[in-house]
Amino acid sequence: MNFMQRFAAFLARWTPAVVALAAVVSYFLPGTFGWVRGNAQTSLLGLIMLTMGLTLTGEDFRILASRPFDIVVGSVAQFTLMPLIAYGLVHGLGLPKAVGVGLILVGCCPGGVSSNIMSFLCKGDVAFSVGMTTLSTLAAPVMTPLLMLWLARESVDVDAAGMFTSILFVTILPVALGFGLNAAFGRRQGFGEVKKLLPGVAVLGLACIVGGVVSAHGQKFAQSGVLIFVAVFCHNALGYVLGYASGMLARFTRPKLRTIAIEVGMQNAGLATVLAGKHFPTMPEAAIASAVSCVWHSISGALLAGIFNWADGLADRLRQKNRQGSSV
Repeated sequence: MNFMQRFAAFLARWTPAVVALAAVVSYFLPGTFGWVRGNAQTSLLGLIMLTMGLTLTGEDFRILASRPFDIVVGSVAQFTLMPLIAYGLVHGLGLPKAVGVGLILVGCCPGGVSSNIMSFLCKGDVAFSVGMTTLSTLAAPVMTPLLMLWLARESVDVDAAGMFTSILFVTILPVALGFGLNAAFGRRQGFGEVKKLLPGVAVLGLACIVGGVVSAHGQKFAQSGVLIFVAVFCHNALGYVLGYASGMLARFTRPKLRTIAIEVGMQNAGLATVLAGKHFPTMPEAAIASAVSCVWHSISGALLAGIFNWADGLADRLRQKNRQGSSV
């Protein structure tokens, strides 16, 4: 068990590399992840959301009730900035219809689970991060289909009712089940030991989802990969910047500023990948754009956390130097 726990912690620490490796392996050896199709892909996402639910406690929901202003500001930023940024990039860059649908879908999804890890790594406000992720996930069955219907209907017919059902079954129900199990067995020592494996399970599940999409549509990525990456990069970077700016307008503290930047910029692109494959099967580039977002959001989130920590170290060194200078 100790070995498995250490391995799970290793996977969580190297999430960007693990997901990127799965994408590369799948591109050159498509058969490796050829089994990740249809129900298998949906089940993997449900498993990831179950692991999130297993980490939630009643305290997390009390956070939602005790800090309404913070959570509302963060959630409004989440469901306005990222969809509108995506819409602007689609029309500003003149993206092909399928790529645009994928980018808008990523923007309309809730925050990613790994954003909680990144907030922890950069000394952000972890409780705020969990609260934002929880609320956006709970709101996703309504907000994601409505936003897609509003922003993407000019380009493609959106099955809003079907998308609502999909999100309900692959997010809310697994999260609720995980929360219930945690409430019932969370105080048992054995259950606590098993929970330490969950980060690794989530990372492997996400890697398999990305690998499955690349396996199915890798050649499409080869044809328009640069354009897709540019769109994903701009979408993600603008999300970080404008998320941070919205926190400044709300006069958040530095830990909260870091958290809202990460929460807004990092989306649940794994959910977008599954929804794209299920609801837009004739547009493989939509799933590819979502899968690229999966990989890049994990990498960029880790990089941003590192930048924040580097800035802390630099500030500490400057303060120490100033103290030494003043004492001379």
